[in-house]
Amino acid sequence: MKISRIETFLVAPRWLFCRVETDTGAVGWGEPVVEGRAEAVRATVDVLAEYLIGEDPLRVEHHWQVLTKAGFYRGGPVLSSAVAGLDQALWDIAGKHYGAPVHALLGGPVRERVRMYSWIGGDEPTQVAEAAHARIADGTTAVKMNGCGLLSPIPTSAEVDEVVARLAAVRDVIGPHRDVALDFHGRATAAAARLLLTEIAPLRPMFVEEPVLPDQAHALAGLVACSPVPIATGERLFGRAEFLEPLRAGVAVVQPDLSHAGGISEVRRIAALAETHGALLAPHCPLGPIALASSLQVALATPNFLIQEHSIGIHYNEDADVLDYVVDSAPLAIVDGYITAPNGPGLGITVDEDAVRAADRRGHAWRNPVWHHADGGLAEW
Repeated sequence: MKISRIETFLVAPRWLFCRVETDTGAVGWGEPVVEGRAEAVRATVDVLAEYLIGEDPLRVEHHWQVLTKAGFYRGGPVLSSAVAGLDQALWDIAGKHYGAPVHALLGGPVRERVRMYSWIGGDEPTQVAEAAHARIADGTTAVKMNGCGLLSPIPTSAEVDEVVARLAAVRDVIGPHRDVALDFHGRATAAAARLLLTEIAPLRPMFVEEPVLPDQAHALAGLVACSPVPIATGERLFGRAEFLEPLRAGVAVVQPDLSHAGGISEVRRIAALAETHGALLAPHCPLGPIALASSLQVALATPNFLIQEHSIGIHYNEDADVLDYVVDSAPLAIVDGYITAPNGPGLGITVDEDAVRAADRRGHAWRNPVWHHADGGLAEW
């Protein structure tokens, strides 16, 4: 069996899918994308395809090594995301070839179902209490919200009060037996994060995500030391080496993205590294069905897994949603806050190829917003 064709598809609202076909007719799907830079990743997949065409798709680890290390210049979000999607597709083919779900090939499941959490609110978090109420009504046991919108480098008293009030409103709705996580989205300086972590601690969030930007990992140890709230990070880290400093700093949760951090192969290794530091895995996934299916396979086979993000119904999904690109939504059905282990071969989903090709004909050119402070200076989005 040899790889004979690799295609990519720009699909709304902001995703990129890839399809890897073999000369035997076996097909695997992946989701290689950097949100807002999908075209750059698409070009990189085309370059990497030059190596993969004609190769045995079952040599998944060997191909991962070549794709990530054979080039003199390595790493970065575009390359690692291109590799991630191709890696997902190769695992999908392997599972279909052996007639088993990917998690069986990773050593078998260590749990029967995967706990999920839902996003509430948007970039500027408003009406989060109402959104939380709607989510828990459908059985959701955990939600995540942006902790703030545009934030001053040193927050004003009013800004701090707004963060606390929004979190308190959600806590009132969900009660003490459900969880809420807070995402600072890298919008806070280390000084702001230190202040906010102290103020929100009495409301007991499950974790605070990206309290500072990933290039300020040196600040994490100080934040961990002063914060009673568990700290999570990792959606903008792309390999094991980049997770080492945050883990040594004592972060409680790592959040590699299956479509950014080298795919199933590398996230498994990141999870193992986290386990040696006593940290938990909560994969980042505000993306499409293939990324979600890949995340579930890793979650099922990872002992130190905590909870899985999904983007079904998220505020970004204006022109299409996660389930629009699968033939059968049952493997991704969330019941009482959990997805039961999908046991279909490969990634466990059937991609609706007709829908994908139709979406690609329309395409997209999604870009993230660009924010500015009141003085005109660039602000973190």
